[in-house]
Amino acid sequence: MSAPLYPIEGVASWNMNTTCNYRCSYCTQRFVEDRKRWARDLPRFVSGFLALPGDWEIKLSGGEPFRHPGFLETVRDLAAGGLRVSVVTNLSASLEDLLEFASATANRPGVLSASLHLEYAEPEAFRDKLLAISRAWAGRVCVTCVATRDNLPRLAELASMFEGLSFKVQPEKQDRDVIDYSPAERDQLLALGGHNGTGVIDPDLSGRPCWAGSRYFVVDHRGEAWRCYPARRYRQEHLGNLLDGSLRLRLGAEACRYRYCNCTVPQQRGMVRL
Repeated sequence: MSAPLYPIEGVASWNMNTTCNYRCSYCTQRFVEDRKRWARDLPRFVSGFLALPGDWEIKLSGGEPFRHPGFLETVRDLAAGGLRVSVVTNLSASLEDLLEFASATANRPGVLSASLHLEYAEPEAFRDKLLAISRAWAGRVCVTCVATRDNLPRLAELASMFEGLSFKVQPEKQDRDVIDYSPAERDQLLALGGHNGTGVIDPDLSGRPCWAGSRYFVVDHRGEAWRCYPARRYRQEHLGNLLDGSLRLRLGAEACRYRYCNCTVPQQRGMVRL
């Protein structure tokens, strides 16, 4: 299979902290020993991202990124440098802070991905808050919700609440893999669009040319960089460190090495063919 066309805009997913105010029962980070780590020396991170070749989008996540004490200042610095800024958030931050994020990123808005966690958030209040933000921001907005077995029967009704916004489901994972859904549950998931609207539940992209590592990579709170999320999960395809000058991006598209890929960005930015 041939590689997709060269992505003009690269994307870096920055997990800038492990801190989160939620402790969801299905969270893939719930076994992390230290949930209080965050990126230090933020100006060096900003400088590292600004030094990347070409145009880039920086997708901020955590933990919950709004819990990072330097979050909004960093957003302003990234945006002032001409970078597109996106965020993955549980939307628990104050409306004032969320609107400040929208204002700071107005020149090159990215994607606001709002994670609806039903163990903590009330859907109507979550929707109203999101609509208030979307009215003040020109970027894309999407809602995601993990399809636990308890949530699954509710998801079709919840999707109707967010009509006009993109509503995507994410299969629940345990021990790095999608849980063993029954055939009927898998049918329900596929009817809701599958994993993040891809039409499949557990994508196997192994062997397919992907621009991850070249026009996409993942950075943690220490500056360590990996080709993609599966690479970080298995501690493979390390690209170096953004902060110490050792980061080396790949030169082109290379074959995916992973039987199961839950890497949303390459799939939805046309960096790999599903």
